Amino acid sequence: MSLKNKEQDGQYSPPSRIHLEHEEESCNDFQQFETNDQCRPHARIHLEPQEKPDTNFKQFVIKKLEKSCQCSSNKARNIIFAFLPVLQWLPKYNLKKNILGDVMSGLIVGILLVPQSIAYSLLAGQEPVYGLYTSFFASFIYFLLGTSRHISVGIFGVLCLMIGEVVDRELYKAGYDTAHVAASLGVVSNESTSLSQPSGKICDKSCYAIIVGSTVTFMAGVYQVAMGFFQVGFVSVYLSDALLSGFVTGASFTVLTSQAKYLLGLSLPRSSGVGSLITTWIHIFRNIHKTNICDLITSLLCLLVLLPTKELNERLKSKLKAPIPTELFVVVAATLVSHFGKLNEKYNTSIAGHIPTGFLPPKAPDWNLIPNVAVDAIAISIIGFAITVSLSEMFAKKHGYTVKANQEMYAIGFCNIIPSFFHCFATSAALAKTLVKESTGCQSQLSGVVTALVLLLVLLVIAPLFYSLQKSVLGVITIVNLRGALRKFKDLPEMWRISRMDTVIWFVTMLSSALISTEIGLLVGVCFSLFCVILRTQKPETSLLGVVEESEIFESMSAYKNLQAKSGIKIFRFVAPLYYINKEYFKSSLYKKTLNPVLVKAAQKKAVKKKIKKETATLSGIRDEVSVQLSHDPLEFHTIVVDCSAIQFLDTAGIHTLKEVRRDYEAIGIQVLLAQCNPSVRDSLARGEYCKKEEENLLFYSVYEAMTFAEDSQNRKDIYVPNGLSFSSD
Repeated sequence: MSLKNKEQDGQYSPPSRIHLEHEEESCNDFQQFETNDQCRPHARIHLEPQEKPDTNFKQFVIKKLEKSCQCSSNKARNIIFAFLPVLQWLPKYNLKKNILGDVMSGLIVGILLVPQSIAYSLLAGQEPVYGLYTSFFASFIYFLLGTSRHISVGIFGVLCLMIGEVVDRELYKAGYDTAHVAASLGVVSNESTSLSQPSGKICDKSCYAIIVGSTVTFMAGVYQVAMGFFQVGFVSVYLSDALLSGFVTGASFTVLTSQAKYLLGLSLPRSSGVGSLITTWIHIFRNIHKTNICDLITSLLCLLVLLPTKELNERLKSKLKAPIPTELFVVVAATLVSHFGKLNEKYNTSIAGHIPTGFLPPKAPDWNLIPNVAVDAIAISIIGFAITVSLSEMFAKKHGYTVKANQEMYAIGFCNIIPSFFHCFATSAALAKTLVKESTGCQSQLSGVVTALVLLLVLLVIAPLFYSLQKSVLGVITIVNLRGALRKFKDLPEMWRISRMDTVIWFVTMLSSALISTEIGLLVGVCFSLFCVILRTQKPETSLLGVVEESEIFESMSAYKNLQAKSGIKIFRFVAPLYYINKEYFKSSLYKKTLNPVLVKAAQKKAVKKKIKKETATLSGIRDEVSVQLSHDPLEFHTIVVDCSAIQFLDTAGIHTLKEVRRDYEAIGIQVLLAQCNPSVRDSLARGEYCKKEEENLLFYSVYEAMTFAEDSQNRKDIYVPNGLSFSSD
């Protein structure tokens, strides 16, 4: 049954509307009507503002310092428990309910991390053992300091790439021969390179590479802890999802390019700086004839095994209790074939080489290198923090708990600072391993301890067994793990449908990260995103509004049908803050949709001058003729209502613009009313002296109230004039 039929049959009654009725009282003259509140035929809303406390800044600072400097046992306990979340959740740990899922997920992630840690070490320009160190320390430290139950913190490909670029640059500055990159990473070779340090000790290329890597990691951790201390987690809001996705995809192309030489068995210098992706491919094609056939065949076989099984894991993840650790099987099989087939001796394949057991003595970062790497560490720290916080918040929301962004900064910061003394490089959360961790039953941070124990077992016992592992296998593992980032191209049609601006940001960030460099690409992405925000407010949407029949709702007449425009009133909406960037666009849009008061005023003056030239009458006669002439061509509206509901703030230029618009329109007899101003805009208007205290009736709390006021004031003008005569403007 239709709504109309229901209404006729009595089954439906529309909601009652509230109407305010006013007594009509006569007023003797127009001036009395304007000043007497009882004569107004409509109700005005009056809100009394809250009284703001008069606080002295000096006293406020002293009070805050006194509160911060107070020391008590409860405060010390709260600080310790806040800094070490493990002390809060571990005593409440439900052993029977959670232990099985945590152990299972920790074991599986640990098994997956072994080959990935070794493979990503190449990406960071380090020996394989340092990747194992990094994953071990990060897993254990995040268990103590982290607030997310599900994310997996460890090696992340993009950060490894950024570390590797810094390492290569500093190796070149230090005078190492970068043409023999493979030799520095443990490849069996007769060549060796070393540098005599000021202390008299000999430090070869691999030694200096980890010194550089740990130093930049230390600085990145310091930045992250500083951001947590000063509570500047808002920095991550400038890295939108589209920007991060484009950056990771662009960096993935650079990662793929850097690993291509290992798949072909080529020994090439690692290109860095602007255009490194193109330079690397030029070097590869120039040396393609030197391809090691054994490494190429091994790479193809590993790809044929890993790609289908990865897809199988993806498709059957709902049915499988745990993903198949294909990477580990491939690493074990490839190591056995290389060892018993003596591929290095027969075909000169590049292998991982000796991986020592145990831990090296701790060593402080090189303080002399800090000026060289301090700027590089900024981008690394922001990317690491942004990815960690975004993943932790995403999984916390999914599973119904909360994480603390500042504590996450502390956690990831100390996951970089402390390991930097133990020959490690930068870490962050990684999406692929986090998804595996969640899907295998992870319940708490305790799974990170299980992962650390698996890596510890490898470091103490199993690591030397990977001596014969070919680097081409590690390169394949790295490339296969880029599938997720490269698949983002499939999401572009949907992203384009939802937001074309985000798609453009994605493409700009991706292309700049891939074709220029990762650091510059990130900077370009951030700057372009901010430019897009400014662009959106520079030329925002503007429209004239109409009222929905029998309601107090106003909407855009260009967007909806069957809206009624009130005679003599133009309602204008501006959907953006009004500030110096878009003040001219505000004026031009308003003039275009209504009329240009400057041109109207000029035309009126021109008409007056023309009349003076034609007529040689007295001054009073001229006035009478001009008034008659102008009355023959009246303006089609008498009031403009500016809907300020979408204007978030005003700056000085915005206030001056509103003043100018009001003055210009009033000069031709059109009043300008502002409606639905938020408290911030009202405060700005008051401080900018937009209107005098007795003119506060020009500001309204709703568009409907402003429209009613305009109609009533016009009716009063039609009926009453100072000399007691009445006339109509029509």
